[in-house]
Amino acid sequence: MPRAGLSRDAVVAEALRVADEVGLDRLTLAAVAQRCGVRLPSLYKHVAGLPALHAHAAAAAERELAAELSAATVGRAGEDALLALAEAYRGYARRRPGAYAATLRAPAGEGDTSAGAADHRAAAHEVMGVVLSALAGFGLSGEDAVDAVRGLRSLLHGFAALEAAGGFALPQDLDRSYRRLVRSHGEVLRSWSSAPGPAPDPVR
Repeated sequence: MPRAGLSRDAVVAEALRVADEVGLDRLTLAAVAQRCGVRLPSLYKHVAGLPALHAHAAAAAERELAAELSAATVGRAGEDALLALAEAYRGYARRRPGAYAATLRAPAGEGDTSAGAADHRAAAHEVMGVVLSALAGFGLSGEDAVDAVRGLRSLLHGFAALEAAGGFALPQDLDRSYRRLVRSHGEVLRSWSSAPGPAPDPVR
């Protein structure tokens, strides 16, 4: 029976649940329509098509990630904030694999006016803002801050991706390895800044 009061937000939330279960690359409109209890043509009342669904799903996942990173780092600074951010990031990647995958693609540029593009850009700004705030204690600005965020993201994603793929077979404690890795990156960030620069454009 069709779900009463179906909205775009509800469709996107269902799409992310499907992605968590089967993988983002296997997300289809037909699967989402079935889960929402509507025929496929009815889904187009809420999303313009699969690319738009992916864009809105990425935006929703980015906002969810931003909220979790913000909650984890509020009131913290320096290495304490970095560790809290890293733990929240890894936790999200483990708990919501499909939604996490949706956060990996950078949004389209400002000239793209396709459905969902602006929503995705705004959500990416939110994540970037949270991460920049968490790293503020390291005195980073301008291009140094952008480089630092890219480096940190690469480090955290690399660990999360290897963990998800079963790439760590040795018996030593993974949590300990992760914390040591993040702390060592904190040492790098303390000497990261080279010279003041313009404020970064918060698009990854």
